[in-house]
This record gives sequence, structure tokens and C-alpha cells, in this order.
Amino acid sequence: MIDFTKKSTYYYDLPPEQIAQTPVEPRSASRLLCMERQTGALTHRHFYELGGLLRPGDLLVMNDSRVIPARLYGVREDTGSPIEFLLLKSTAEKVWEIICKPAKKAKPGVRFRFSDKLTAEVLGSTEDGGRLVRFFCEGNIYAVLDEIGQMPLPPYITEKLADKDRYQTVYARERGSSAAPTAGLHFTPELLAELKEQGVDEAFVTLHVGLGTFRPVKEDDIRNHHMHIEHYMIPEITAEKIRRTKENGGRVIAVGTTSLRTLEGAAAEYGGIRACEGDTGIFIYPPYDFRVIDGLITNFHLPESTLIMLVAAFAGYENTMNAYQTAVREKYRFFSFGDAMAIL
Repeated sequence: MIDFTKKSTYYYDLPPEQIAQTPVEPRSASRLLCMERQTGALTHRHFYELGGLLRPGDLLVMNDSRVIPARLYGVREDTGSPIEFLLLKSTAEKVWEIICKPAKKAKPGVRFRFSDKLTAEVLGSTEDGGRLVRFFCEGNIYAVLDEIGQMPLPPYITEKLADKDRYQTVYARERGSSAAPTAGLHFTPELLAELKEQGVDEAFVTLHVGLGTFRPVKEDDIRNHHMHIEHYMIPEITAEKIRRTKENGGRVIAVGTTSLRTLEGAAAEYGGIRACEGDTGIFIYPPYDFRVIDGLITNFHLPESTLIMLVAAFAGYENTMNAYQTAVREKYRFFSFGDAMAIL
């Protein structure tokens, strides 16, 4: 009997060399492991062949959140000692929750300088051990971040990113994420146009991805894991497209776990999909009754992570672990800049 509440249930072996350090070019040239959800049958394609899996009347739901260059390097104004800030969430005009290294240097009242255009003062601490800081700059802080900030790549990526835009989806619009909704990184404008021509519609939600997405599950019993909270928005046009797709017998396909968590989190709260905005900390693991989505496009996730647990809930545990073992054996590239899976 499989214990779905045990963290080690979701472990698999991954050779370090299969962790993708750089994205492929072009975006859609990544490989695509295709799973038939009901049977677990697997086939191998490339992402640019996605149209062969989709039907007219299907709806792709994508997360249009945009990653901000949230990593800043600076110095303490009075001593010149170095500091690293990672911006997490804006709470007021130019006031942000951050984490920083070394944290012991960031006491209330201490000021830091990041450039001639940007300084900050620590206001206090947060419940999670981070800091609340006020930034000082002329005009819009996002413009300054675009100029001096660095992309907050996941800790397993050690190569420097040559082009900041490669850690953004081509449809990213709403600023606010600390990490990319990576399943969408494989789409190109040409592929989206091809799918639209084929009769596949698209809709957008916004969920700002927090660094909690990389937080490891430390509890052996996953029911004791504290899930991170993320802010989301579902516009009326998206809610209407989902309703119409369902009524017409089409499939609602989430592009990425963030889109899935947005839709299923809203459905769990409201009993269905409607235009709404709020916070979700939904934790999905087997068994789970999905209310909205019929398909999922996603990247490969870390062993024992909440994201592989989510995939196992949707695709079935045995199907998921078999797919991951197959991907390892077939030398697929893993994680943020890696290859993709389509579960339909």
C-alpha cells in the first residue's frame, strides 16, 4: 500500500548533469514527454509539435505574471560591508518584504546603498525571518530594478543568464513574481499563433510566484508541511472562456502548476470558476478531485517537492513516477530551463 502522505514516496534519483543550466534555442525546441492521463502511455516529441496533441475547442490557461529582477547587491552605508537583497513582495509604495544575506547586518534603521539611484532603510523583521524595507529612488522602482537588478534564478542554476528575457515567458505582463512560471518558457509567438490558427484558444490568469515554490518539504508527513501563500487574479474574460469551453466539450489545459493552483484554488474556495482575486495556499497531493482542469503542461520538478506531488495527484502516482524514471533514462533535461511534459 502506497503512503501518499510520506515525503519519501515522491523521491527519484536524478543525475546532476541532467539539471538544465541554460535554456535551449529556440524556446520551442525543448523535448516534450507526452502522457496519456488515463493509461499512463508515454510518447516522445518536441514542444513545437504541441499542436498534434491539441484539438479545436481546447483552451490553454497561462500565467502572465512577469518576473522582476529582484536580486540586488549593495553595501551598508556606514561600514561598506556587502549585502544581498532578494525582493519578495511589495506591501506599500516602495516598501517591500525581502530576505537578505547576511541577515544579521540588516537591523532596523540600518541603511544600504545599491547604486547612485537606489538606497534602502530597514524598517523591521517579518514573521519568516525576512525584513521589511523602504526603498528610496526617483520615480518608479521597477525602472531602477530593470537597470541594476538581477534575475533571481533558482539555486540549482549556477550558470549566469546571458539574456534576462529568457527567464520570462513571451506573454509575461503583470510584474510581481520572484520566479518564472517555467512551463510557459517553451512557447514562442509563432507557436501560439499556430495553435490559435488551429482553433486552440488561450486565456490568462495571474499568480505571482514566490520563492516558497523552491522551499523544500522538511516534514516526513507532508500533511504537516506549511504551504506558501501566493496572490492570484482571474479576470472575467478567462472565467467566461473556461465556462464556454466546458459547455462545448473542450478541454481546459493548465500551462504550469501555477495556473493549475490558481484555477483549482479558486474553485475550491468558490465552488467553481468566476472572476476573482485573492491568495491561495492550496496544497495538492494524491488523492485529489480536480474540479476545473482536464490537462496539464509542466516542466519536471524536484524530488520530494510539492510540485511533483501535485503532478502525481493529477496524472496518478504510478504514471508520474514511471514518467520521471523514463525521462531520466532518456536523458531529458530537468527543472526550470529543462524539458516539458504534457499530460492529456
